[in-house]
Amino acid sequence: AGSRVDDPDLLGRLRAELDAFESAGGRAVAISQDKLGTDTVVVENRAGAMSLAEALADLGHRRFAVLAGPPDLLTARDRLTGFREGLERAGAQVRAEHVVHGDFTRDGGYAAMARLLDRRDDVTCVFAVNDVMAVGAMAVMRDRGMTLPEAMAIAGFDDISTLRDVTPSLTTVRLPLERLGSTAVELMTQPLAETPRVRRLKGEVVLRASTPPTR
Repeated sequence: AGSRVDDPDLLGRLRAELDAFESAGGRAVAISQDKLGTDTVVVENRAGAMSLAEALADLGHRRFAVLAGPPDLLTARDRLTGFREGLERAGAQVRAEHVVHGDFTRDGGYAAMARLLDRRDDVTCVFAVNDVMAVGAMAVMRDRGMTLPEAMAIAGFDDISTLRDVTPSLTTVRLPLERLGSTAVELMTQPLAETPRVRRLKGEVVLRASTPPTR
């Protein structure tokens, strides 16, 4: 289980470990890693980000930036792509200079948001491609004396449990974690198929106080 990656060496090592495990009689189901040639449960990151973008545009937001995570991480790329597509469908866009890459961590979000703020661009709504980056972004805004969400709206992705302690409450895309686990178990207990099976699950947009309507 983990974020989708596009690293041939890492994927090769994982595939070798799976081969050894399965040769010894084990059964494995991957979560998110859909390039391993085994049964897989995948979250529809792209579709979730698209739905989030459309929801934010419906609230009246138009000047967007994205804290995009590492460019070699497929999960981050899928979410950025989906967000852009959702904005296009809503008649909005995010300019290339408003896409800031950073580590997929709280500190990565802090640093990426700091770079965005240093540019003094006319951005009013930020999408961080995961919640921990959003938490870091909120921290740097507070450190600079900004009031949230009045100064800037912000949204994340994942709906991690620690968001219960975040103020204002964070708009996000909730991942169906229980269904991910139960679907993986279901695949594992079924007879092997001739070709690897892929089950795709959708997330749910959860609008909260961090992205108030502009009108």
